[in-house]
Amino acid sequence: MRGTIAIFLFAAATARAQQIGQNAPPGGTPGSSGAVTFTTGTQLVVEAVVITDKKGSPVEGLTAKDFTVTEDGVPQAIRFFDHQNLPQTPGAAPAESQPEHIHIYDKLGRTQISREEPGNARYKDRRLLALYFDMTAMPPGDQLRALAAAEKFIRTQMTPADLLAILRYSGGAVDVLQDFTGDHDRLLSIIQTMIVGEGQGMDYSTDDASSPDTGAAFGQDDSEFNIFNTDRQLSALQTAANMLGQLNEKKSLIYFASGLRLNGLNNQAQLHATINAAIRAGVSFWPIDARGLLAQAPLGDATQGSPGNVGMYSGAAALAVTTNLQQSQDTLYALAADTGGKALLDYNDLVKGILQAEQSVSSYYIIGYYTTNTTQDGKFRRIKITLNANLAANLDYRQGYFAGKQFGKFTATDKERQLEDALMLPDPITELTIAMEVDYFQLNRAEYFVPIVVKIPGRELALAKRGGAERTLIDFVGEIKNNYGTTITNVRDKVDVRLSDRTAIELSKRPIEYDAGFTLLPGRYTIKFLARDAETGRIGTYQTTFLIPNLNKEEKRVPISSVVLSSQRADLKDALYNVVKGKDRSETANPLVRDGQKLIPSVTRVFSKGRDMYVYLQAYEQGASDVQPLIAFVSLYAGQKKALETQPIEVQSGSTNRLRTTPIQFSIALTALPPGKYDCQVTVLDPTGQKASFWQAPIVLVP
Repeated sequence: MRGTIAIFLFAAATARAQQIGQNAPPGGTPGSSGAVTFTTGTQLVVEAVVITDKKGSPVEGLTAKDFTVTEDGVPQAIRFFDHQNLPQTPGAAPAESQPEHIHIYDKLGRTQISREEPGNARYKDRRLLALYFDMTAMPPGDQLRALAAAEKFIRTQMTPADLLAILRYSGGAVDVLQDFTGDHDRLLSIIQTMIVGEGQGMDYSTDDASSPDTGAAFGQDDSEFNIFNTDRQLSALQTAANMLGQLNEKKSLIYFASGLRLNGLNNQAQLHATINAAIRAGVSFWPIDARGLLAQAPLGDATQGSPGNVGMYSGAAALAVTTNLQQSQDTLYALAADTGGKALLDYNDLVKGILQAEQSVSSYYIIGYYTTNTTQDGKFRRIKITLNANLAANLDYRQGYFAGKQFGKFTATDKERQLEDALMLPDPITELTIAMEVDYFQLNRAEYFVPIVVKIPGRELALAKRGGAERTLIDFVGEIKNNYGTTITNVRDKVDVRLSDRTAIELSKRPIEYDAGFTLLPGRYTIKFLARDAETGRIGTYQTTFLIPNLNKEEKRVPISSVVLSSQRADLKDALYNVVKGKDRSETANPLVRDGQKLIPSVTRVFSKGRDMYVYLQAYEQGASDVQPLIAFVSLYAGQKKALETQPIEVQSGSTNRLRTTPIQFSIALTALPPGKYDCQVTVLDPTGQKASFWQAPIVLVP
């Protein structure tokens, strides 16, 4: 990332009905008077209880009156009760074979796990199995084995009571490729469409006696990247568990991976968070080591070089190989054991792992109650369920859960995890209103400077009194991915904005603008940006795709940049927050900054009659030895009628770079126009080359 990051509090002619971007959250404006609001909170706790007799057979025919539920010793009233009766699957014959209708899709679509309302037993007497493929850590060979095992299970072992969902972790996000369904053809079509080899790039490397001698110079190892990758994998599992937690029934997540290796104590916090999320959601992990039965050579196989150090003679290298393998399987075992599942390790028939998850769910009871302890303190609540009748039975259920936390009690780790989870969610969070504009300007033959501008209504941000001065805390997280889902660049800022008494009062009616700049190559990208009010924890996300054209190939038209419309220039010294990212061309790379003044783009493109409208763009005459002047003018149309047109201006490049960059700018008075909607058109003509370019966008003019 290159450029400046700044926040301005600026005047804008926007009304509530003229906001553009994410929808504002329902309800009145915080702090508004004239209404009395009553709030109440209830927390539904759902338990899946498996009851077996001395022989291990399910105990059936019980009712809610047969159970007593306590939470931390306090009796709880059962409000929801249901019995799930699933057939035992060992030896069950598969469904009659039917002709398959498999379709290979051009592109896999994304969906989501359908929410189930409390008391709605939509999946009654159905077994819920979620196939989860971690494509980032499995090499292509292991991916092939995992997908083949899923196909075999669907064809030969899946029973009418089974419903399968398919989830994939690839490119830094958890994708739900298919919600729970029993459609064999649909499931097989998705499995066969999945691309083997995608999502690679998070392989582990070690720095021990087993490391190969590559002959390279000494340098820093990548252990810190391993820590980050493991946290991301565990966080993705946590996200998947939260998705499945929307359902009341027991859920089994079959986790295909090529091991999962912790890095000492660095990943323990995320491991505990993932296990706790699974327990709260009623999800059991069933990890399957897709590597199968491994017979490793003591000093490594032909895929790596020789260790080349004393360890190959002392036995340390062989011991390190064995230790690394064991550590990669220990995490899978812990995930299974702590959530009620079972790991399949060192076994070539991967279908057995799916069968174990299937056969573990037979007959169970769903008990739901609204806890009498509504305190959001994050503490552990211990649950005890007993039978009123004196039956010699074994009860298997979740022994407790961690209560939710109010944002004010979040630790630094909790806050960071909340941001990461929100960034990975496929659906936007609309607690804060966000509007965004993405532009591009060519820097050289290869690179483009991409400034982004984000607006947040100031009235939606909470103010806190600290040290006698008003300030607002805002967290910003954003990432840009290419067309293949690979993260190209990102931004992470925690902004502590100090406000004077005057600006603090005006914040309720003026938006805050945040801008940052990136350097990208031509192509199609997706940007996802997240903002959080660090005082209340309210989050808003904005996601859009944008295209950076390759202007080097533009021959029929005059190559031009994005067109920026604005109604204000601000002095950089007046920024509430300003930090320079990058040492080279930090401010000079941003064409919107001139002589200490920054042009503030109008993201909403709503303008006031009392302020001039500024128009800025760049034209390029690449490689031209004799640069001729260009002609440019701006027109405003009200429907099919021309309402205003500026006088044509003659502009000529004063730049000595190879692009022959020609800045074009206008200042247009709007006082003579009536309020309403207009189409703004910018025309750039090259009389010598007989070429032209046109740009058009709608604007709104208010009194």
